Amino acid sequence: MAEHDMFAAVNALLAQSAGSDLPPPAERARLRRAAGVTQEQVAAALGLKRRETVAAYEADPDRGGYDPVPPRRTAYAKLLEGWAELYPAPSGARPASASAASAAPARRPAKRRSAAQGPRRPARKTTPASAAEGRFADGPLVVVDGEGAAYGNAYGVGGQVWECPATDVVSLVEWVLGETALGGARLHRHGTDADPLVVLTASGAQRLGLPDRVPDVPSADGGPRLPRLPDDHPVLRALEKAGWRLTRRGFGPWARIYRPVEGGRRRCVQLAVLPWGALEERAWGPAAGLSAPELARTLGAYAARVLTPRGSTAVCGLELMTALRPPTQAVWSQEEQRYVSGPVAGSLTRAVDPAPPEAPRTHPLAAGRPDGPGHAVDEEAYDWARDPQTLTDEECALPWAVGLDVNAAFLAASNRLTVGLGEPEHVARPRFDKRTPGCWLVDLSGVEIDPRLPSPFTPDGTRPAGPAWYETPTVAYAAELGAQVEPLEAWIYRESGGYLDPWYQRLSAAYLTTMERLGVPRGMDPAAYLAAMERHKETDPAEAAVLSAIKATVKGGVGKLAEGPRGRGWRPGQPWPALERPTWRPHIRYTLISTARMWMHRRMRRMAECGLFPLGVLSDCVVYPSAGPSPLDLLPRAADGSPAKGVFPLGPAPGQVKHEGSRPFLWAAEMLDLGDNPARYIKGGDAVAEGE
Repeated sequence: MAEHDMFAAVNALLAQSAGSDLPPPAERARLRRAAGVTQEQVAAALGLKRRETVAAYEADPDRGGYDPVPPRRTAYAKLLEGWAELYPAPSGARPASASAASAAPARRPAKRRSAAQGPRRPARKTTPASAAEGRFADGPLVVVDGEGAAYGNAYGVGGQVWECPATDVVSLVEWVLGETALGGARLHRHGTDADPLVVLTASGAQRLGLPDRVPDVPSADGGPRLPRLPDDHPVLRALEKAGWRLTRRGFGPWARIYRPVEGGRRRCVQLAVLPWGALEERAWGPAAGLSAPELARTLGAYAARVLTPRGSTAVCGLELMTALRPPTQAVWSQEEQRYVSGPVAGSLTRAVDPAPPEAPRTHPLAAGRPDGPGHAVDEEAYDWARDPQTLTDEECALPWAVGLDVNAAFLAASNRLTVGLGEPEHVARPRFDKRTPGCWLVDLSGVEIDPRLPSPFTPDGTRPAGPAWYETPTVAYAAELGAQVEPLEAWIYRESGGYLDPWYQRLSAAYLTTMERLGVPRGMDPAAYLAAMERHKETDPAEAAVLSAIKATVKGGVGKLAEGPRGRGWRPGQPWPALERPTWRPHIRYTLISTARMWMHRRMRRMAECGLFPLGVLSDCVVYPSAGPSPLDLLPRAADGSPAKGVFPLGPAPGQVKHEGSRPFLWAAEMLDLGDNPARYIKGGDAVAEGE
């Protein structure tokens, strides 16, 4: 039996990702029986002539048992690891995955002891107490503080409190990997499990010998100056002496400490140092000020609904895309007679150059390129204020200006969005196809738009003056408005797909779950919904922090798709590290923003058909004159009292709207007279400065 046939047979038994180590013989037998597979079937899949060979794999060495040798060992390990995911160890046994079972049984920390129980002792080796406990029985993370005379406390996501005996970073890492079952399961079968996260409070960092603050040090890859320990710091020397390594970003607010993979076993711990600003207030709201147990609950909820935090929310937004759509998988090479890295269908598998019009101004491809819409894509969010000369007497007689804000607008735009996956291809005089992602040079200046509405084709709402580059959703909307779309040229993506679909699904579910926990479920009466939104952030500060982080994850992840150069080390015309990522795709960012802007304009056009015109638009916020201060005083209704079709829909889901704020109409009119945008200030402050 040829080796590729052998592995094909294994895949037929189990479509599961591979490991490389083997659990103990008795566990191998248990997994096979749990799967309902006979020794003969396993033998056939592995290309063995005798069932007795599989029996030997399942027998102890003192009873004549032995392990297979490569490449059959790799195939066998793959089968066992997949079964371990499906059939975890029963009560009283260790988890049965190949990678976990191959290591020494993990030791779990003892719970915190009360004073009546005598002095506290370090964690001791124990056994999981229920079948639900597996490789990551202790959850994805702990928050460690420095309370206590003998040991610090480690707070888990489920309310657990353990004694953490670590007094330095080296002993902390070894305690986590040797005494706990921390971590998180992969989100895709070709992805990787989440590393344990240890969050250090100020007292926890101090106990481990870390300073209160760290200086900004140039990154090893020539990027921006980042807060991190200098290379000669004693903590770094101790880690190096113990055989631990750091990523290129060094030991900063988010530090990844690891050892190289050995025998298929990954050993890595992620640290988040709170006093160094690991949790930004703009993204996490009040999270950094929560008590250690509440912070564990907050971060645990985010980990369960989104992913285990591993950096800023922007980093998490991008990492989530990769976790849900891994770029590569292990595939068998008949030519090389070994597993090699192969692409995963539907993923971004390699770094590619953007289309020249989609290259940001700082990109090497844009060197020497003239500025202007005829040379570069300008698909950005709205920042438009209405000409005050177009205000009617009827509008000026209304006493209020009411702001509506679209919930997670970019997330809603990512739903079922077709984007380019491969390299762009230049086409002269193409025929426009709304199903083909890309950018198109087309003249839309002839499309008539009511002057009381912004143009859908420019971020500032002004009418285009001639041919310009637009992404597919913008051109498709122009065709919807009746324009004759005749592109002069285009850069299109032949390879395309719904790359962001799982990203949308996971973040949308996380958003809705969190809103429900804050007392704002779907299906509420509009008046009850608006009332609930007035107080939802005060309902539960921990859940409010999760909601803030989810929103920041969406916006930050979209921004990371076109991350620019940072720091003083970069020079114009030079590439920067982000360009090496498969996920550096400005085209996807432009397409998302284009889709969101067209959605916004479509609703404004429907409102205009009902006689309502906006005063200003800023990204996902729009302000209208109104007879009363509530959105219910503004939004038109059908004859039966139901919301009019196609207008802004009230509700908590992504793509629905909430009340952003209300101010007197005269205030909004004054903003317009000054040339300012009332949508920027309708909430009472500068929305951009406040991160809205």
